[in-house]
Amino acid sequence: MAKAHFGMIGLGTMGRNFLLNIAEHGISGVGYDLDAAKRQLLLDEGTGMPLAVGDSLEDFLSKLESPRNIMLLVPAGPIVDTVIGQLAPLLDEDDLIIDGGNSHYTDTDRRIADLEAKGVGFMGIGVSGGEEGARHGASIMPGGRREHYDRIAATLAAVSAKVNGEPCVAYMGGGSAGHFVKMVHNGIEYGMMQLIAETYDLMHRVLHMENTEMHRTFAEWNSGELGSFLVEITAEVLRKTDPDTGNPLVSMILDTAGQKGTGKWTSQAAMDHGVPIPTIDSAVTMRQISSQKAVRKAIAAEYDKMSASADLSRSRTSAGELRDALLCAFVLTYAQGMSLLRHASIERNYGLDLAEIARIWRGGCIIRSKLLESIRTAYANAPTLENLVLDRATAQLLHSRISSLRKAVVAFNENGIPAACFASALAYFDAFRTERLPANLIQAQRDYFGAHTYQRTDKEGTFHTDDWEK
Repeated sequence: MAKAHFGMIGLGTMGRNFLLNIAEHGISGVGYDLDAAKRQLLLDEGTGMPLAVGDSLEDFLSKLESPRNIMLLVPAGPIVDTVIGQLAPLLDEDDLIIDGGNSHYTDTDRRIADLEAKGVGFMGIGVSGGEEGARHGASIMPGGRREHYDRIAATLAAVSAKVNGEPCVAYMGGGSAGHFVKMVHNGIEYGMMQLIAETYDLMHRVLHMENTEMHRTFAEWNSGELGSFLVEITAEVLRKTDPDTGNPLVSMILDTAGQKGTGKWTSQAAMDHGVPIPTIDSAVTMRQISSQKAVRKAIAAEYDKMSASADLSRSRTSAGELRDALLCAFVLTYAQGMSLLRHASIERNYGLDLAEIARIWRGGCIIRSKLLESIRTAYANAPTLENLVLDRATAQLLHSRISSLRKAVVAFNENGIPAACFASALAYFDAFRTERLPANLIQAQRDYFGAHTYQRTDKEGTFHTDDWEK
């Protein structure tokens, strides 16, 4: 076989499937992994495809055409630096390393600077879609130098998901733009997943729906405006029966949700940029609370005694109202993520095209949904849109459904069911639609105890009051 066009280091599930996808499109590839069994599995699954493996890094590099294009799909963090440290001394000028993992964007900026000083190119690209996406088409978010993207654009387009024939890949911008966009994608994913979990909780505990009925409801929702990957798989999850007990499998799963850190990174970045994303923040918090199972069990044992004797007039909401509430909350979660991307793009000079981001998220990725087409249209029509809720079509949707979100939040509250994401989405909307917030009192308090000054509504300038107590 002639020298390969594309190299992959890391032949775990994602790396192997990504390289198989590339080869299936007729693009020659070579893979490398420390584990010989993983190298052999690639060859076995890629029989008849233009694929090879390297038995060592040196052998791997010798099988790549120059300048080399080398993708890393290894666990984010120190392992990426270890692989780069082993690889970089063996590379030639203009060779390109592509990090396709969930690396923190600040690490990507550091690696770009370090490697460019040595004449080696480096890109960070976000890849969403899991194993299925890697094998059959993912949403791909590349960042770095434009000329580096142009070298691999055809390859990425070939292996990306397609929506109406359009590849779900686009150049995000310079530096760490690709990994920043993927991080925010994951933050939105956290929010949407928690909103669905809260919906399930209300269905189960207040509407007293059986799993089969919830399955049918989510499947029906998926055929309408809420159509999305996460709603689709929720319907499938709720249908699954545990072969050991005969119970719904979801009821047998421990209620402690894991996380790999990208949601937390999104919250931290939003704090750094001064952008409110309360629904994403709440989703991260709820995962943290879920992990404290022993504490929750002890508190539940104590407080359930009290709540059992309480005489509450408990509110209910219909499945149709809950559907509309979830639709509004999804829109407001997307709005928060897009707002963060807009502000970060300006402050970090990424040059993000929000319409293109919405476009490539329509297929392959975890947060793909029918809503993204209208979001793409909103930013295509108004690229500098300050917030998605200012878009007229979005405003009309929210105006027509927001009462359902209010009713759902009341139902959660009066039944004592936690709904941090639903409540925060509603509070986000209400805060932005309020022309005068009570922050004037906060400014008065700050001036009282710290002489932090304030501005006035009736005249220009900065003011301080010396005699608050008089």
